[in-house]
Amino acid sequence: MATHLRRQTWMAKKGDVPRQWREIDATDVPLGRLASEIAVVLMGKHRPEYTPHVDTGDFVIVTNAKSVGLTGNKASQKLKMTYSGYPGGLKAQTYGDVRENRPERLIEDAVRRMLPKSRLGRVMLKKLKVYPGSEHPHAPQQPIPIEM
Repeated sequence: MATHLRRQTWMAKKGDVPRQWREIDATDVPLGRLASEIAVVLMGKHRPEYTPHVDTGDFVIVTNAKSVGLTGNKASQKLKMTYSGYPGGLKAQTYGDVRENRPERLIEDAVRRMLPKSRLGRVMLKKLKVYPGSEHPHAPQQPIPIEM
């Protein structure tokens, strides 16, 4: 009689997977392609230990956010809308203006929309660090560069 081996899927638990720091240079990289790559790393889908209900992702540092690429006429035609909740409180800015004034917001919003819409997604988003220039204070963590 043949003996059967148990085949169980290993599920990661909180703290099982060590976190690493990754660094991405956003110079001339299209915003959507950049955001999708960042979302994969934040969720942990780049690891074989990926577990959907556990945060297995790494920290991500994005530098040179001020020079992120916007293809076509998005810089002048696409609008970022914000609404205060009051009558007449709708404000619109072009993506080009947002890139000049608050480039961190542009990348954070794009990545946030690609993460799970839950408590876990909000925890994952806190591991994203975006800087408009090439300097960042996370050099002691020795981030691993990601090529785009």
